[in-house]
Formats: sequence, C-alpha cells, structure tokens
Amino acid sequence: MRFDINLSILFTELPLLERPAAARAAGFDAVELWWPFGVPVPGDHEVDALLRALSDAGVRLVGLNFDAGDMAAGERGLLSRPDGAARFRDNVDVVVGIAEETGCRVLNALFGNRVPDLDIHAQEELGVANLDVAAKAALRCDATVVVEALNSHESPEYPITSSEAALHIIDRVREQAGVANVAFLADLYHLARMGEDPFTVIERHAARFGHVQIADAPGRGQPGTGEIPYGSVLDALEASGYAGHVGLEYKPVGPSADSFAWLQAGRRIEENA
Repeated sequence: MRFDINLSILFTELPLLERPAAARAAGFDAVELWWPFGVPVPGDHEVDALLRALSDAGVRLVGLNFDAGDMAAGERGLLSRPDGAARFRDNVDVVVGIAEETGCRVLNALFGNRVPDLDIHAQEELGVANLDVAAKAALRCDATVVVEALNSHESPEYPITSSEAALHIIDRVREQAGVANVAFLADLYHLARMGEDPFTVIERHAARFGHVQIADAPGRGQPGTGEIPYGSVLDALEASGYAGHVGLEYKPVGPSADSFAWLQAGRRIEENA
C-alpha cells in the first residue's frame, strides 16, 4: 500500500513551499495538492517555485486538483457553472502542463455547486462537456481525470454526494466523449459521512477507482480518531487489487508531524516503485 500526503490540509503550519520537505522528513515520497494558486493561470515564476520545492525535497506529485474557485468561501469547483466554465478551461492547460513536468497522473475535477435557477440537467450537460475537455487534454501526459463525491454536511450545495452519483457522471463522459481516462476518486471519509459503508464501496467499485483518499469520520481527523476501522478497510482495499496511492487528506489532531503514529505502528510507508 502506497500513501501520499495532501499538502493542502497537512503541514499547513508551514508555508506551502516548505511542506514538501516536511513530508519527506516524515518518511513520505509522494504528495498531492488542491489547486495551490489564487488564479487559474499563475505566473511561470510561481509554478517554477513549486516545482523546485517538490524536486528539492525529493517528493513526487501524484495528485493535483484543477482550480476549484474560492474553496474557503464555499466554492467547490467550476466546470459545471456558467460563471466558472471559462476559468476552468483556462486552467486545464496549466494543470496538464504541471502534470507533464512532474509525472502526476491523477487530476481531480470538482464538479461545482448547484446554480440557483439553472436547470439541473443543463448544469450537468455543461459539467460533462468540460470534463470531456479536461480528459482529452490529460491524454497528453497519460493522466486520469477523477470525479469526487463530497458530503452534504460540509458542502450542502454540491450535487454529487454518493458513489452512484459520481459514477453516473463518469459514465456519461466516457460514453458521450469516447474517452476512457475518467475515473472515480473514492474519498472514504466523504462517503462514510453520507452513510456509505467503505467495505461495500470497495467491493462494488474498486475496479473503477482512479484514486483513494482517507480521513476518519465524523471529525475528519487521522485514522484512529473516529469511527472508521481503517486497519480492516485498508486491508480490504489492498485485497481488491487497487494499486494506486492512498491520499492522507485529514485535519491532523495536533501537529501534522505527530499524526502518523497510526500508520507507522501498523503499516509500513512504502517508497514509490
């Protein structure tokens, strides 16, 4: 089992460019990020600084989000929103360019909150069309675009709140656009918060996972701080044949560097092949 750290939620005690080295010092050689810039098309110097920080630390970027808007203000993606679609499309080439430079092969496209007074089917059509654009661009570097379900407790306007809803969108893109590089981001925390059993999700859908993320529920802390039996869940995931990374996307209880005892006690942090 291979693990990576999401540096947008862990090691936030440090400036962004210091977090890759902190992840490496903690024993990890793989990281992922939400969109780390305030604009969809950052300057070359900003991108280069991030790439240097990753390279200097000796960590690999294995997951990156497309620009999702102002997450702190409650935005959850742009691609299905008429007021965000152009910004999303502007961002696609930048994200794919970073993926080409780093070898990142998982690109997460948050779907976007519901738009009041816009027909839900029209919003879905726009989202599918923009996922088509992203997936075709991602073919340049053999990357997969993943679609994630979020929980409605924290993201009440987000329309994709179950594995079935995410897979419906994925199937539409694959069928209508004729692309195969669209898959399910199984965030087991969000799914558990919506009442989905992690073992059932793995049993039914593991073959369609493009990436997996974990945190304990209900508080989103590290495994062992909540109700999900992650020792058994990770065993089931491993037995399913899933070969990708498992992203640690939790809010650490205490300092980030002290939040990995659950992993070091029961599971070896494996180096990337």
